[in-house]
Amino acid sequence: MKVHSITINNWIEPEYLAHFLSSKFGEQGLSWLDSDGSDNGKYSFLGIHPKEIMYSRKNNKIDLDNPFEKLKNIKGGFWMGWLSYEAGYWLEPKNPWHQSEIATLWIASYDPIIKFNISNKKVTIEGSEISALKKYEKLINEIDIPTVKENINKILYFDFSNINLNKISNQFKANITKIKELIKKGDIFQANLTTKCELEALDDYKYLDIYSKIRTKLKAPFGGIIISNKYKEAVLSTSPERFIKTDIHRNVETRPIKGTRPRNKDYEQDALNALDLITNEKDRAENIMIVDLLRNDLSKVCERGSVSAPELLKLESYPKVHHLTSVVRGKIKKDKTWLDLLKACWPGGSITGAPKIRACKRIYELEKCDRGPYCGSFVKIDWQGCLDSNILIRSYILKNKKIKIHAGCGIVNDSIPRDEDEELKWKLVPLIESLK
Repeated sequence: MKVHSITINNWIEPEYLAHFLSSKFGEQGLSWLDSDGSDNGKYSFLGIHPKEIMYSRKNNKIDLDNPFEKLKNIKGGFWMGWLSYEAGYWLEPKNPWHQSEIATLWIASYDPIIKFNISNKKVTIEGSEISALKKYEKLINEIDIPTVKENINKILYFDFSNINLNKISNQFKANITKIKELIKKGDIFQANLTTKCELEALDDYKYLDIYSKIRTKLKAPFGGIIISNKYKEAVLSTSPERFIKTDIHRNVETRPIKGTRPRNKDYEQDALNALDLITNEKDRAENIMIVDLLRNDLSKVCERGSVSAPELLKLESYPKVHHLTSVVRGKIKKDKTWLDLLKACWPGGSITGAPKIRACKRIYELEKCDRGPYCGSFVKIDWQGCLDSNILIRSYILKNKKIKIHAGCGIVNDSIPRDEDEELKWKLVPLIESLK
């Protein structure tokens, strides 16, 4: 497919263009992969009014609703969507997996798409038909930014009454104790335990308005919003974690995050928090364990000797937390594709545990509810057939007026329930507060 491009003369913030185009076409079917302008977040992508949509909703019909089989039908174009954690059912059907009311797969093809180079302040329209690009160019040049800004509704009201942090903490600490018992028995080495809270919007807000409110406080390199064209579903993310990225030369990169400390307004205390993280034996061991797991996953589809970990235990700092991040790279075999890679690595090691499949079973037993898109991925397949994806942490799952917010921690033998519960709140509370 030959791809054409047109550059817009003036810089326009992605937020304003997302709201402007949604006012013209409606927000159903919108995909906006957002970023923060950092080294890993130089580009944002916006698609509206999709040309084609694939989705999978249930995990009880292997042949009819297998999301990975549906992804095989992607032959070209520019695709954006989400894949839920429970897609693991089709890879490990003997393991138990929860049912979710949210689509397991929702992915759409967009032509044209709008690409934002945040570093260089450059907006480009890309697509297969020059005539369509020119129509979008004309439309975008008509934007009245002051009017768009005025119409973005950030005064939103939610019912937080069902959130009981004490109840969440007590259950979370009890589950940590159970995981530690499993580790001592040799059943698993690590598990990523999560929990959730639920709240409700007090009016029929646009999902895009909710995301605009969140991103003022929680910008991230792998964030964004994807809104289904039906069922009133949406996924909003402020994720700092890349899952898998490929390029035209078959190179692969994954960037697992393990280890967290809160940011502090006091400079010295903030530095001490960061120092404590990078020197903490438990956090370092937890990160290295997931690096080893991902090296193993990549080796299933990568050339022998190509898998390496060029960066280990690097400090990355975000508005609310410090993280430890590592980088694992490889090169896909010539007879393998991005889909083979995705299947080999699904679900992501940083949000499951080790051994992965056994950890998934224990997660199912302890968490008692589905994760849905949380701990799944936003997925992008570009014009060249290259994959990029995040891990959907720091995310909000929306259906009708209900909002689910999840958070979790990696649990190992040295984990102290009280400390892990505190880490949970470092992650969960800012997500809740962003809506207030």
